[in-house]
Amino acid sequence: MAAPAFSSWFRCADGCDFRAELTEVVYECPRCGGLLEVEHDRAALATRSAAEWKALFDGRFKLGAWPYGSGVWGKKEWVYPGIADGNVVSMFEGGSPLLRIDRYARELGLDDVWLKECGVTHTGSFKDLGMTVLVSAVKEMRARGAAVRAVACASTGDTSAALSAYCAAAGIPSVVLLPRGKISTAQLVQPISNGALVLELDTDFDGCMQVVKQLSRTKDIYLANSMNSLRIEGQKTASVEIAQQLGWTSPDWIVIPGGNLGNASAVGKGFLLMKELGLVDRLPRLVVAQAEHANPLWRATTGAGVKPTAGVTVEPLAARKTLASAIQIGAPVSARRALRALEALDGVVEQASEQELADAAARADRAGMFTCPHTGVALAALEKLAARGVVRKGERVVVISTAHGLKFSDFKVGYHDQTLPGIRAGLPNPAVQLPATLGAVQDAIAGRFGRG
Repeated sequence: MAAPAFSSWFRCADGCDFRAELTEVVYECPRCGGLLEVEHDRAALATRSAAEWKALFDGRFKLGAWPYGSGVWGKKEWVYPGIADGNVVSMFEGGSPLLRIDRYARELGLDDVWLKECGVTHTGSFKDLGMTVLVSAVKEMRARGAAVRAVACASTGDTSAALSAYCAAAGIPSVVLLPRGKISTAQLVQPISNGALVLELDTDFDGCMQVVKQLSRTKDIYLANSMNSLRIEGQKTASVEIAQQLGWTSPDWIVIPGGNLGNASAVGKGFLLMKELGLVDRLPRLVVAQAEHANPLWRATTGAGVKPTAGVTVEPLAARKTLASAIQIGAPVSARRALRALEALDGVVEQASEQELADAAARADRAGMFTCPHTGVALAALEKLAARGVVRKGERVVVISTAHGLKFSDFKVGYHDQTLPGIRAGLPNPAVQLPATLGAVQDAIAGRFGRG
């Protein structure tokens, strides 16, 4: 019997009957203005059993022939089945570790907490999972004759790093618009090093987003932000990996920081597809964690005492400066997508103050992690939910760490040196400067651990 022909296409996420090929330069429904989603031929996917899908994905995971060893492209049939393998642009993304953090869990009164370290990938953030799909799609378009001369994004740092790296590998020009003075040095230097045209604008992320949306109205500049649903297709594979790494089971809770909110949508999409095809038998509950200084989703739901559903209206706001700079977004373009995921996964929204996110990151670091400030937001949300008894002992929790802590060394140093404005470090551990004598070193050891 012939193998089933898998296929995918764009459709309107808000229910119009609009449909387009994935090689078309289109981001929104021309009829209603809603965002698009990538739809798959579910009937074709269902011709393989859950056991067959598991065996296929397990056999490829970090081992398969190019490009199937990638954590994303090992699930190609669920991502972009129609793309030619020769047009895939991959940096062996995905396959990131799922770390059990028992010491940290015990401090919260929990006993089964895991950290999905998505920062352990090529450019140091989970954005690689989506960007490999988007840039590969652009390479496919160009191979078919599309006149796309550059790919552009607005960014708070990690998106620009991923876009510039993948475009450099593909030989495709990239343009990144950054809010001047509002991202870390490490994040700024990544697209510069990869040869992108880096434009620092005197505005915030939302202002950059408005400019790049205007820029991409012509079909020769392709939009790479998460309103482009190709990104979501790659990011949803993190959910598949989590289930795979847990023996094809779902945790009780998934906690993820939320800025533009495409990531929350992706988590939901991955678990919903696995449940539909029988790879998992239940859905986790979803927690979207926002910084208090950039919390439009929290205000629209928890702050207003409203259950997160697709019918909730998220009003944009002027985001204030936050240590979690990558989620300093007041007008999230994927808010409705995230609300659909929250409704489907019986989710909740929580927020974290600057003090809470800084201390939560430090607390996790004391247990062996090295967390970025955005992961600190997710950890702080978990701590608050555990303290209120919403997340209970015995429940399995996976926190998604979105970027590597090394990209935010200024945040780390400032915390331990107690120089972060407005933050009083609860767990400072500054380096101790001493003369180069045995006695001074012995005294320091005794001061910390007592004398032997």
